[in-house]
Amino acid sequence: MKVIFKNIEKEGYTGNIEDYVAAEGYQSLKKVVTMGPEEIISELKTSKLVGRGGAAFPTGLKWEFTKKSQGSPKYVVCNADEGEPGTFKDRQILEKDPHLLLEGMIICGFTIKAETGFIYIRGEYKHAYEVLEKAIKQAEEKNFLGNNILGSDFSFKIKLYRGAGAYVCGEETALLDSLEGKKGQSRVKPPFPTFVGLNNSPTVLNNVETFANISEIISKGGKSFSQIGSADYPGTKLYCLSGDINKPGVYELPMNITLGELIENYGGGVKGKLKAVLPGGVSSSLLTDKDLDVTMDYSSVQKAGSMLGSGAVIVINQERCMVDIAKRCSEFFDYESCGKCTPCREGTKRTQEILNNFANGKGELSSLELLKELQEVMYDTSRCGLGQAALNVVRSAQEKFPDEFEEHITQQKCKLNVCLMNKGGNV
Repeated sequence: MKVIFKNIEKEGYTGNIEDYVAAEGYQSLKKVVTMGPEEIISELKTSKLVGRGGAAFPTGLKWEFTKKSQGSPKYVVCNADEGEPGTFKDRQILEKDPHLLLEGMIICGFTIKAETGFIYIRGEYKHAYEVLEKAIKQAEEKNFLGNNILGSDFSFKIKLYRGAGAYVCGEETALLDSLEGKKGQSRVKPPFPTFVGLNNSPTVLNNVETFANISEIISKGGKSFSQIGSADYPGTKLYCLSGDINKPGVYELPMNITLGELIENYGGGVKGKLKAVLPGGVSSSLLTDKDLDVTMDYSSVQKAGSMLGSGAVIVINQERCMVDIAKRCSEFFDYESCGKCTPCREGTKRTQEILNNFANGKGELSSLELLKELQEVMYDTSRCGLGQAALNVVRSAQEKFPDEFEEHITQQKCKLNVCLMNKGGNV
């Protein structure tokens, strides 16, 4: 069953408002303006929808907390930054069915009594930005946005804000600071954005995929949605398949699918022989062929020792050097660390130095233990999820492929000839 791609996969569907309305778009909004906020929240709770950005917080509770919060004005914010390497699912919605997102945000605005919404969009998504600009104008012309929407006393507007490319702004409070014109750095929590968010006002912050589920829930009811796929995590999930896979792409599937089914039945199998998988992008931990029966929902992947995150499934074959992969991931986090807290700022830099030494045949065995200590300290003391997750790939690579690390150190050799140290190269 398709919930999010139900329109996108139709032949000839353009994403313009005429096509969206013809596909029963904005019918949920028309229904909502005759409902009370409590009724809408009740449907969301019944649906068991959780945030699809990675944290998996119950959407109905988040909206309820914001609705009941005493502060004003209230805001709706959509995270369309999509900075996790290997993630490209939200882009499909933004470019091909933008009104699905807008309708979800408008319904949220009605529910929490907000008058303004913001879409914080990745700066590199130039085409998506232009599509959204056009969609917002179309919705205003049809009175789905603006003053006295559909003849009601509800008024709501949506503004676009282009991010500057900071990965850390995927963290909700760093995003809010950036939206306020400040440097994107995380805030101390609590208080949470539902109580003290944008401009110190109560704010609902969900990602694109989460908002894209709202019209379906309102249209067919929360009970109907709760019966799709997994009992604990109902509904569908957009999985991004990339890496050493025969059929990379975005697949919308119920969350009771296994990792093996996802790779074989939809990804067309691995190019070569499977070595490892990152189920949630470079901030998750490595899984191996022993984990192919893991169900691709939040708690099951966590029990397997990793995390689903935004659903960026990166497949790695036997031709890849795990020291090289760990090094490249550490370089990414070192570059993207905002520098606000010492554990992350210094820990990512030290990790990169150690792994560069390994890759150049200059490592020491004692550094393996130091990497473990760095991961523990960063996880326990970093200010936000970036520092807490920065060494997940490094740690899991050490645990699952210790022989490759030891070979680089004791033999100054990369048997896969990736690191080039045995060829006299410098990486």
